[in-house]
Amino acid sequence: MLKVYNFKDLNRKGIEDLCRRNVDPNNTIRSTVEEIIQHVKQQGDEALIAYAKKFDGIVLQTLFLDKKEIKTIAATAGEAEKNAIKLAYTNIRKFHETQLRAEEKTETTKGVICWREYRAIEKVGLYIPGGTAVLPSTFLMLGVPAILAGCKQIIVCSPPQKDGKVNAYLAFCAQLLGIERIYLAGGAQAIAAMAYGTASIQKVDKIFGPGNQYVTKAKTIIQSESQTAIDMPAGPSEVLIIADDSANPEYVAADLLAQAEHGIDSQAILVSDSKRIIDETSAELKKQLDQLPRAEIAAKALQNSYAIQCSNLLEAMEFSNIYAPEHLILATDQWEAISRDISNAGSVFLGHLTPESAGDYASGTNHTLPTSSYARAYSGVSVDSFIKKITFQHISKEGIINLGPTVEILASLEGLQAHKNAVTVRLKNK
Repeated sequence: MLKVYNFKDLNRKGIEDLCRRNVDPNNTIRSTVEEIIQHVKQQGDEALIAYAKKFDGIVLQTLFLDKKEIKTIAATAGEAEKNAIKLAYTNIRKFHETQLRAEEKTETTKGVICWREYRAIEKVGLYIPGGTAVLPSTFLMLGVPAILAGCKQIIVCSPPQKDGKVNAYLAFCAQLLGIERIYLAGGAQAIAAMAYGTASIQKVDKIFGPGNQYVTKAKTIIQSESQTAIDMPAGPSEVLIIADDSANPEYVAADLLAQAEHGIDSQAILVSDSKRIIDETSAELKKQLDQLPRAEIAAKALQNSYAIQCSNLLEAMEFSNIYAPEHLILATDQWEAISRDISNAGSVFLGHLTPESAGDYASGTNHTLPTSSYARAYSGVSVDSFIKKITFQHISKEGIINLGPTVEILASLEGLQAHKNAVTVRLKNK
């Protein structure tokens, strides 16, 4: 089921080639996205309505749902589903609340006090995917830290469903979060609308949320061309599982398929020092795949996935750190020992009873994570993603006497006389 490579047969370039994913060699995606961005910049709401018709098959009468409509839609959600969403909301909030910590002031030199204070990003945009799967969990993952951070304006965009609305579970999440408007826009056009603003959608300072390759490309383009920042390049989902002989092939296959069903451009990687585990997992993949409603999507994703056979767990971790997975599962009894060797991963799931789907929904950690090897440099979304940390300093009379001469010397050696004078005039009056 999975194509198998042997780690010892791969040179560095071979490994790097295997780890490369979601590339756009002919700039086909970029060209399409640039055209969409320009159309939205020029035509605003008209472009969004046109793209809803083209991509979603919907003729929109309005570009948003208001508080009353959200309440009506949310009322149709089932009680069991609402209770599950509430529990997930509670756990996500508990975990993210721990990230709100004030920092202490530091006296760097006698009379010189320095510290940092956080301030919320004022206007943020949340993109909630809604293509082949609607993701209320993403709404919680983005909305909870945005609210905890204290963002004043939260713009939410999600593609319209076939009825021109959103589903009941997104609406219920909006109620839990206190969001009173959902904009019916998806894809690269939603990113452009939040980056540049339209008559209906206000321009934001930072855009959050995962998406397909078009959404990811739109985020990277607008970050370089507009004054709007992004959370990270969070594209098609991926998982890497390190499994040894202690692993359960049924569990491993289920975890691989959990990622594969996200979309045809998702990737699921198995790295093992056990040929038996690779063979039995492949057999399990065939068995479980047939039972999935999204079997066709998962099967296409598996065509772009593979297994790596290693000599030991040290080699497995070496490959993982080069791949830098969005999700890393350690399906081994030795997870405590090898977890110390992790240097690149978005979120890690330890042991045999910790499925990645727990983190996707309800354990509390955030599931908006860096993909395509960006875990080498980016963290997942947190409360910190929604704030800026501003440095402060106060210098007393004693402080300027103690620190001033050092600043004068350093300014002089750099040839910046005005910098030196700014201290000198104060020392004259000490």
